[in-house]
Amino acid sequence: MKQESARESLHGKTHFRVSELPFEQVPNQSRLFLEFQRDPLSLKRFYPNAVVSPSDISKFVPDVLANYETDRASLCDALAEINIRAGASVKTLANIELLRQSSTVAVLTGQQAGLFTGPLYTIYKGLSAIKLAAELRQQGSPAVPVFWVATEDHDLEEVSKTYSLDDVGGLIESVYTADETFSGLPVGDVKLDASVSDLIDAVFSGMSHTAFSAGLKARLSDAWKEGAGFGEAFIGSLTSVFGDLGLIFIDPMHPEIKHLASPVYVRAIERADEMVVAIRQQSGVLEAEGFHSQVLVEADYFPLFWHDDEGNRRSLRRTGESVFRTKETRLELTRNDLIEFATSTPQRLSPGVMLRPVVQDYLLPTVSYFGGAAEIAYFAQNSAAYRVLERHVTPILHRQSFTIVEHKHRRILDKFDLELKDLFVGMEQITLDAAERDASSDTGQLFAEVEEKINAELDRIALRLEAVDSTVAANFAKRRRKMIYHIGATRKKTLLAQMRNDEVASRQLAGLFASLLPNGGLQERSLNVFTLLNNFGPNFIDWLYEAIDLEDKDHRIVDL
Repeated sequence: MKQESARESLHGKTHFRVSELPFEQVPNQSRLFLEFQRDPLSLKRFYPNAVVSPSDISKFVPDVLANYETDRASLCDALAEINIRAGASVKTLANIELLRQSSTVAVLTGQQAGLFTGPLYTIYKGLSAIKLAAELRQQGSPAVPVFWVATEDHDLEEVSKTYSLDDVGGLIESVYTADETFSGLPVGDVKLDASVSDLIDAVFSGMSHTAFSAGLKARLSDAWKEGAGFGEAFIGSLTSVFGDLGLIFIDPMHPEIKHLASPVYVRAIERADEMVVAIRQQSGVLEAEGFHSQVLVEADYFPLFWHDDEGNRRSLRRTGESVFRTKETRLELTRNDLIEFATSTPQRLSPGVMLRPVVQDYLLPTVSYFGGAAEIAYFAQNSAAYRVLERHVTPILHRQSFTIVEHKHRRILDKFDLELKDLFVGMEQITLDAAERDASSDTGQLFAEVEEKINAELDRIALRLEAVDSTVAANFAKRRRKMIYHIGATRKKTLLAQMRNDEVASRQLAGLFASLLPNGGLQERSLNVFTLLNNFGPNFIDWLYEAIDLEDKDHRIVDL
């Protein structure tokens, strides 16, 4: 199915095309994810509130509202402070006011704070939440979209790299290296130094200069500047990207958000042992049925992290009855100690991946969560945590998934008679195939003809050897395979060299892979949104929003 839509550009109104690629045809998808996309109701033992369609989400609104216990006024005061500081739009502030009302639910998504907004799927998550919130409002249920920024995560190396495209189609890798003093701290506590400005300069000096470049660079520099917090910069730049679409950002490190989370921390500490047993049992069932467990939960697992006096985030492990120890420092804390900290100074604690969704849905009246394939996998495990803590299990939906194909790249695909799915075999194979099809060269045909003749002659030798001595014939068969292998290897090297000599074709294919399959994976997993904003301007986000179809569970290819 293809969807045609009009869009405005510098050149007037044109059209974009949306087509589908089933995830079954995308490499490296887990069986659990594929089955969840195909038939979520068949997995209700892992996803108790699974739905066939996002249009079914509204039925959970009454239960969510009836069980919500967080102080909305305090929550929304904190959200207003977070979002005003980030330069929130009037629509976002209006949505925060709407959330104050007892009849309003939240459509939640979230992501780690990534450099310069991180990979494209971060944008797709936000747009998915915005779209479902709008659809719920149309159905008569007040709803707002909320983006949880995982500032408490402490793996800075994982989020400090991003990619854009240069003016000749190659990848620009941007890596922010923080001072060693921030090692082990939550990302939200990392302060940017002056080198971040050099990174921005390098990105924009490498990218094509367009009518949008200067403004875009100014917006990025305004958020990512010396002295700003990494999480703060992430929220600021995303606020700018989403503009007036009304997305609310929540930073779990905000003092009032921490205070509001205190009761659920206490419950988790009190019932940690029971929770770990339940999650391990759930993981065992998953594995017994041939699925995978996304998160390893061992017997000594504890669902919360400890933040030491220096601010380092430390994992806790159970070492005895109601005794827990930090793995790195050997500090011991009793269950009562942890409950006291959770009550009086909750900033000393933060949830791990198995508990975080429960905390999110305690703080917010969450009716649904949009996640990626990995999050869908760990939701299959942590539904057990919801059950132990007697919380409503939030339905999870897969975010929208896109590959953006610019017109120049569509021309190259057409030139080589390719579609996106064809690229999954890798650049080397695509290059070989292109060389084989090159009408101006008969190299491939030459090798094929010679190989056919050699095989015919080798057949004659093999027949004679079989008649003389079977042992010699068997030895010859091995040598023959080696001969054919070496001819094939030489053919491959020759064809690749031939394509390298064709500088235009080589550059076109390299640019195609850099744009559509950077680092060997889907575009959305590497490429940053600023490349596309630089090429198409702020309307790009509106075009994407228009392209979203929450009923479509395939990977979607957008031709611009």
